Amino acid sequence: MYKHFLKSIVLLALLLAALSPAHASQDELADEIEGLQEEIAHLIEEVAEGREELKRAQGRDREELAEELEAADRELREMQDELTELRQVRQRDKKRYGGNDWMGGFPPAKHSPLTLQGRLNLDGLRKGIEYLQKRFGDQYAGASDYLRRLDDLDKRAGSLRRSSRTSRTVARLERDADQLRQDALRLANPLLKFEKLVFIKRFTYNSSHFYTDFIDGCGRLGGNLCILSLKTGEVTNLLPKTLKRSESPDNSRSKQNADPDLSGARGIFGRFDLSFDAKKIVFDWKPSIPEGFRIYEVAIDGKRLTQLTFPPQNEQARIKKYDNSFRGGTARIYNHHTDDMHPCYLPDSGICFTSSRCEYGTLCDAPDILASTILYRMDADGRNMEKLTNSAVSEFSPTMLEDGRVLYTRWEYVDKGQLYAKCLWVMRPDGSGTAEIFGNDIPFPPSLLHGRQIPGRPNQFVTLGTPHYPQSGIGTVIHLDTSKNIRSTQPMTYVTPAVDIRQEPGWNFWTGQKWVRDEEGRNGRLYMDPYPLDENTFLVACKFNPKDQWDDKNAYGLYLLDTFGNHTLIYDDPEISCWQPVPLRPRKRPPVVAMSREPNLAEKKLAVCIVQNITHGIEGVEPGTVKYLRIMEQVPRPWGCRRFWDPHDEYCSHTALIGGGVLGLKIMHGIVPVFQDGSAQFLVPADKNIYLQALDENYLAVQTERTYINYRPGEIRSCVGCHERPSDTPRRRSRTPLALLHPPSKPQPQPGDKTAARVLHYPTDIQPILDKHCIKCHAGQEPKNGIDLTDKMTDLFTRSFHNLSRNSLSPRITEVSERPRSTPYLPAMTISSGASPLIKMLRKGHNDVKLSTEELLKISTWIDAACQFYGTYYGRKNIDFKNHPNFRPTPTLSQAISPLPPIPEEER
Repeated sequence: MYKHFLKSIVLLALLLAALSPAHASQDELADEIEGLQEEIAHLIEEVAEGREELKRAQGRDREELAEELEAADRELREMQDELTELRQVRQRDKKRYGGNDWMGGFPPAKHSPLTLQGRLNLDGLRKGIEYLQKRFGDQYAGASDYLRRLDDLDKRAGSLRRSSRTSRTVARLERDADQLRQDALRLANPLLKFEKLVFIKRFTYNSSHFYTDFIDGCGRLGGNLCILSLKTGEVTNLLPKTLKRSESPDNSRSKQNADPDLSGARGIFGRFDLSFDAKKIVFDWKPSIPEGFRIYEVAIDGKRLTQLTFPPQNEQARIKKYDNSFRGGTARIYNHHTDDMHPCYLPDSGICFTSSRCEYGTLCDAPDILASTILYRMDADGRNMEKLTNSAVSEFSPTMLEDGRVLYTRWEYVDKGQLYAKCLWVMRPDGSGTAEIFGNDIPFPPSLLHGRQIPGRPNQFVTLGTPHYPQSGIGTVIHLDTSKNIRSTQPMTYVTPAVDIRQEPGWNFWTGQKWVRDEEGRNGRLYMDPYPLDENTFLVACKFNPKDQWDDKNAYGLYLLDTFGNHTLIYDDPEISCWQPVPLRPRKRPPVVAMSREPNLAEKKLAVCIVQNITHGIEGVEPGTVKYLRIMEQVPRPWGCRRFWDPHDEYCSHTALIGGGVLGLKIMHGIVPVFQDGSAQFLVPADKNIYLQALDENYLAVQTERTYINYRPGEIRSCVGCHERPSDTPRRRSRTPLALLHPPSKPQPQPGDKTAARVLHYPTDIQPILDKHCIKCHAGQEPKNGIDLTDKMTDLFTRSFHNLSRNSLSPRITEVSERPRSTPYLPAMTISSGASPLIKMLRKGHNDVKLSTEELLKISTWIDAACQFYGTYYGRKNIDFKNHPNFRPTPTLSQAISPLPPIPEEER
């Protein structure tokens, strides 16, 4: 019997693996549904046989068989839930996309890289010359001669018959086309009127994920910060000797390191930024594998080298405490030192950067060997370091916009799948005014990195679309126009359309005949670090040879790329890859923008949120439906909760925080009223990851904000409504919103709660209700309908939790999902308590069960929190530790949000 169940569970795992983002067409969905139906029928037969065996079994055999039956029943219900979801997805996609593949399938490739004409791209070369001629007129000298030479190349290409197309004649034609490209698009191009480029030489990272360059990607030492003369081709190493590092800030500030004394090209240069006057460069550098990146500044002539950030005073104690590189794999060269990276000059002379000083773990990393980074700022001399954000997963690559705000990549997954939504956000240099630019509900590409504004175009950006893993943030170049609907793919135009990402892992390359999925990157070109010169022309790092593997140490050179498909070589080094080309020229300093802080609020670490009309953007919800807003927080997972005692890596204490659902801990801060006109004004805690839930008169969630805002202390900000876009404007009102006629509401407890802010903990919130009302029927060897609602422990949770958290009873999006459909916008009443069959049944009445308003609200709040089980990251949760004093503790609020263990280390 056990073998039969084991086989069924393995088949289930294989089937669920097949339900990957790559299988998204209607035909494939139909095949998956048919296969799942067959598996369900097979498992039903197995369960029926098992029940017959159970009747005959005795003693311990009966007990073991009962547990197997319970597991099989649970698997069966999950499969049935999955079948229901698949059917709904198929029906929804038929309606939304007319039966086409997800989001319309792949963008068409503009040219084939495998044909002769595709390699030459003479049509693209003509368009590039004509574009420069039209834009710059007489400033673009020689356009007529370039077009004449191009006509000659066209004739030669057309006269080449297949029989005479020898490798020598083709090579000569390609060489002449490349020379014309150099002359017309590089040497005479008015967009390249600057004389020099700054760039980095670095061996290619070979990271396991897009966000682990600093963890496991930087195993190859060597490189430099370099300056290229476009006129002569000469390259100058800005730092001819390895940097001399200091362990404390006092060393740096008493004496600048003007003469580094360690010779040899060692260490790793990460990313840099050029000052607005083009006289200084700030960069991050890592001296050796067991040390972190630190930030330095140097004059453009290589002098006045200064170290700006240093290891925290307790760095060695931290490494001793948290190092788990002994696990190997992605932790093999990372010992939990801190890293300061990706510096960006700010208009007020400060510097923004990303850092792991927050000591947060990556939420979806089950063994907890990875680290997250968030944004900080500091003064020009490295003093007054301040944390700007509090995100639960990583933020990267800040750059300046012309309006004075900071553009950056933010990874998040509040009630959506963890692989997607690495999207572009902006904020003021003080961390206030955070707002989405694009990608928060777009699953593909999974990651948008290294975004920059197109010069003079406030709504246009260039970004890199990359896989999530394991390809080190390398991918395809995308132009964004955010004047279009950012809740769709309309803003995206692929500058490099022959490479895309439509599943995990790997890329998709257009080979001339078909799309090929490739995890090694050997079927096409790959890109990094797009820098816009205008809306059609970009500097870029490129793996030009399609046959090179994505992580070959010397595969990337510097190219001029345009929207017509031209790749014009600027520089490459046969020994090492080249990255991040930036013109060495001054640029206009953006204005200094900062929020006007309310001092009293700032002192209390509070902020104010104003909603003008909560029903704006919630389709199908009548005005007046929403009566309350529930204030929720996603809590980052601190390094302090790591579990070195646990022999189980997968799905034990962390990733399975609530049973294959939520990855980040959720806590509640209370509810506030919504006025009759849909407006609300209320206090929220600052420097927290706050999101809102719109509740009806029964406190059931109508809609959940599946993202979060980091409010800064004293910040006052407003939104038009729910799911607004940047282009949305408030409706004209004849009257002031009612909420603004009153002071900001202070969050209040929900009915039945003693405090507004509290933990959400299933054993103390939900199980007492079940014990009081339910276990008289749903307990024992044969519970009614096979649903056991007792608190009998399973490996990580309880039987009642497994039964009630089924998606068919309590609909939710699981953050551990790798399916792209977990990411896009969901209409109101799709998930949460407002759509829960369990809540509908309990409200209607179930047999003689009569729940009080407070009890029903406890259950609906649990569902709205995506069925979270534990209210804390801390404690030993696996049943193997049931005799340990720290087994499944009941947390207080202060314990739940603490960055350090609530009990002494030796007692954990």
